[in-house]
Amino acid sequence: MVGFYSVTEVLKNELISSPFVNTVTEGSIFEVDLNKQTIFPLSHIMVNNVTVDQTVLRFNISVIAMDIVDISKSETTDVFRGNDNEQDVLNTQLAVLQRLAASMYNGALSDLGYEIETSPSCEPFTERFENLLAGWTMTFDLVVPNEMSIC
Repeated sequence: MVGFYSVTEVLKNELISSPFVNTVTEGSIFEVDLNKQTIFPLSHIMVNNVTVDQTVLRFNISVIAMDIVDISKSETTDVFRGNDNEQDVLNTQLAVLQRLAASMYNGALSDLGYEIETSPSCEPFTERFENLLAGWTMTFDLVVPNEMSIC
């Protein structure tokens, strides 16, 4: 039966297969120990709500893809890029989310019946958490078959 467990497990497996993801977590982001340096790059899955229709379940999901921004101690020579890797982090973590979306559009997740109903929206963040994390939050509606019956 397709439900909460299967949706979060399938998303976790797809995310962890990325070379730019070290850890995948789920639930409240405030319960994740973001001070542990070894968990990054990190992807975090949040199920915001589920709409139950007769034939489908519509999961509204946010996935946060983030990494630590490293600041160089050397003098800034490139004003555009600065003296950190923030743009690199934003680039790689957006690629993680693009790969996840592509898998739902016409990849392995699509083959399982997991479909994106709306185009995903990605919002960047920098310095969002206390240890200089940067990345993206992608929000989308994922539609899966509702296999529940009253029989």
